Formats: sequence, C-alpha cells, structure tokens
Amino acid sequence: MRTALPPVHPGEILREEYLIPLGMSAGALAKQLHVPRTRIERIATEQTAATTDTALRLAKFFRTTPEFWLNMQASYDLKTQATALKAELDAIPEIEFT
Repeated sequence: MRTALPPVHPGEILREEYLIPLGMSAGALAKQLHVPRTRIERIATEQTAATTDTALRLAKFFRTTPEFWLNMQASYDLKTQATALKAELDAIPEIEFT
C-alpha cells in the first residue's frame, strides 16, 4: 500500500527550487515582477495561493509556463480540500449507470 505524499504548495517550489538556489529574496523577485513584496513573501511562506496574475509573471521571469504554477496550485488545493471534506465526500453516494 502506498502512503500518499503530502500536498506541495507552489510557494515551497518557488522558495526551494528558485529563490534559495538563486540567492534571491522574495522582495527582490517582487520588484522584478512589479508586484507588492508581500504577495511573493506570502506565496513563498505558503500563506496564500498563486493567482493567475502571479503565475503569468512567474512564468515570464523564470521561463516556465503559467500552467506549471497554476497546476501546482490546483493540485495543492484539491488535495487539501479532499482531506478537509473527506467525511462529507464519503457520505455522497455514487450514481449507478446501467
């Protein structure tokens, strides 16, 4: 039986795979992206979600795609919500097709 991996927030990837290796602060990145420093700080500390606006900016700066950032966010959101709603979802019957 596999043990499910914990959901990964895009801020963790931003911090661990981009900011730290580049020696770049959230504030320095925010300046390059023309957004408030707090926006990048909150994403990097996993306090807030990556929005479409931010995904487009991160994609441009890091030469990735906006889908890279948004897919990570969607995956994180789905996993955390599935855990939070487990009891409610388990109580929903599944339709039977004949």
